[in-house]
Amino acid sequence: MSIITFWSNGKEETAKTLSIAAIATNIAMERNFKILIVPTNYNDDTLELCFWEKEEERRGLNIFNGVKNDLTAGIEGLARAITSNKATPEIIKNYTKIVFRDRLEILPSIRTESYQEYEKIRTIYKEIIQTANKYYDLVIVDLNKGLDNNIATEILECSDLIVVSITQRLKIINAYMELKKENPIFAQNNIMTLIGRYDRFSKYSGKNVARYLGEKKEPLLIPYCTLFFESCNEGKIADFFLRFRKISDTDRNAIFINEVKKTSEKIIYKLQELQMRR
Repeated sequence: MSIITFWSNGKEETAKTLSIAAIATNIAMERNFKILIVPTNYNDDTLELCFWEKEEERRGLNIFNGVKNDLTAGIEGLARAITSNKATPEIIKNYTKIVFRDRLEILPSIRTESYQEYEKIRTIYKEIIQTANKYYDLVIVDLNKGLDNNIATEILECSDLIVVSITQRLKIINAYMELKKENPIFAQNNIMTLIGRYDRFSKYSGKNVARYLGEKKEPLLIPYCTLFFESCNEGKIADFFLRFRKISDTDRNAIFINEVKKTSEKIIYKLQELQMRR
């Protein structure tokens, strides 16, 4: 039972959420783990739209274990249960949306139109995550960008593994290097670096970025894949990975699939390594 938090700094798009969707789906298919993804952004349905079509949500056909998508489901409903002292690890599944039964679930993001309500609910994110960690094998947190509030820091501090999402832009790499020097959280041994939308033809290759950052190990890599990103837009990630579960090395999507598998295995291995050191 481990908490993995994916985080990025600044406003630049790093494909963090899409990388989470790819990694979580792969682990759910390849490992006998019970996984929950917890998004923390305000009114952001990017993660859910990777798995379900927007048109279905407009028609109200998406369901949460048989319950229509409303404020009694998702994080809002769970937050009410927790503040009323009615939440147990086992009942969290009643508020989730299922991708693969008993394998992969998503806790839908906050949909309230009131930002003040969001501010109120996010104060108990840490409690939600820690409660979920008692039931799920992996709790994967899609943490909102930056460190502009104590809540983000609290979530990072309670995480077993932190995956920092960056790009191949020198500006972003330099900013991350400075962050590692200034903030002790990112100098710990439970940090991994991830490059999303990875371009293998860039001069900032995984090996070169590792060398530049002074790290021994190459960053985790999620390459750019046209068909994958199209599947994200169509709500068909699960279908994409099922289709390419067995893939020929000559297939144009093989590089992406194989790299996602390697990245997933590296994350699992790192968790096992950290647990042995406790």
